[in-house]
Amino acid sequence: MKKVFLIGGAGFIGSRLSKLLVDAGYEVVIYDAFVNFIDPFVSDYQDMLRWRFREHRGQVIMERGDIRYQRHLARALEKHQPHIVVHFAATASAKESSLYPEEAAAINSDGLVNTLEALRALEHPERFVFTSSSFIYGNFQYAPADENHPQNPFDIYGASKLSGELLTKTYCAELGIPYTIIRPTAVYGFGDINQRVSQIMIENAFHRRPIILHGGGVSKIDFTYVDDTAQGFFLALTKPEGANETFNIARGEGRAIREYAEIVKQYFPNVELKYEEADMTRPERGALDITKARNMLGFAPKYSLEDGIKKYIEDYKAFCQ
Repeated sequence: MKKVFLIGGAGFIGSRLSKLLVDAGYEVVIYDAFVNFIDPFVSDYQDMLRWRFREHRGQVIMERGDIRYQRHLARALEKHQPHIVVHFAATASAKESSLYPEEAAAINSDGLVNTLEALRALEHPERFVFTSSSFIYGNFQYAPADENHPQNPFDIYGASKLSGELLTKTYCAELGIPYTIIRPTAVYGFGDINQRVSQIMIENAFHRRPIILHGGGVSKIDFTYVDDTAQGFFLALTKPEGANETFNIARGEGRAIREYAEIVKQYFPNVELKYEEADMTRPERGALDITKARNMLGFAPKYSLEDGIKKYIEDYKAFCQ
C-alpha cells in the first residue's frame, strides 16, 4: 500500500484530499501543527477540525508537528517512510503574511527548506508536491493566465510561494526526487476558516450582516470549489504524468466578486449589499487557464459557482443544526 504524508494536511484542502486518498486505498499520515491564525474569539477551528475528518478520522494517522522544527519533521518522515510527500503548510492567507512577515518567512520559506532537507530521511521517495498559489502571477497581464504567465508577485505571500517553487525544483533535482507544483486559486466551500472573501460573504449573510463589496465588486476571481481543488491535487500526485510539472488547478472561469454576492443573496434576499472603496492591497486577477491539467491529468472541475455556493450553504446549514 502506498503511503502519503500530508504536511499541513489538517487544513481546508488537505483534509479533503486525505479523504480522497483513503477512499482510493492509500495510507495517509497527517502532519500538522494544529494551529490557526485567525482571532480565537471568532474562529471555529476546533469544530471545523472535527467536521473535516468526520467521515475518516479513524482511517488516517495523526502526527502533531511544526515545520519550523526540522529534526522533529525528519524523525516523522523516517518513521513513516512515505512514498509521496505533499506540502500544504503555510501562513493562512496573503493578508496574514503581510501582517506578520517574520512569521510568514519562518513558515513559508524556512519551513519549506526544513521540509526539503528532511526528505533526505526517505528511503523510497516517489514524489514531492508543493502547494504554490496563483498569487505568484501578481496582477494578471492576460486572462486566462496559463502556467507561463509572467511571475511578478504583488505581496509577501506571493513572493514566498514563488521562491518555494524555485526551492522545490532545486532540491528535488539534487535529491533525485520527482516534484509536482500546484497553483490553486480562490478556493471556497464549507470548512474554510481563514477569512477569505468567499467565507466572509457567506457568514455575513447567515448572520444578517451586510455583504461588503470593495470597489463595486467588479474584480474577477477564479472561484474554485474545494472538492474540485482536492481532486486536482489527487490527480497530480497519483498520475505519472504529473511528475516534474507545474499545474494551475482552478475552475477556469473568472467571475466578479459581485456575482458571488448576488448568488448568495438569492438564498438570503434580505441581506444588504454594501459598497466601499476598492482594496488596493489585492492583485487584479481573473481566470486561470487549466488546459494543461485537463490534457495531462484529465482534470475536469464539476462545480460551477452556482453549484458550489449552493453546496456551501447546504453544508453550513447542516453543520448548524
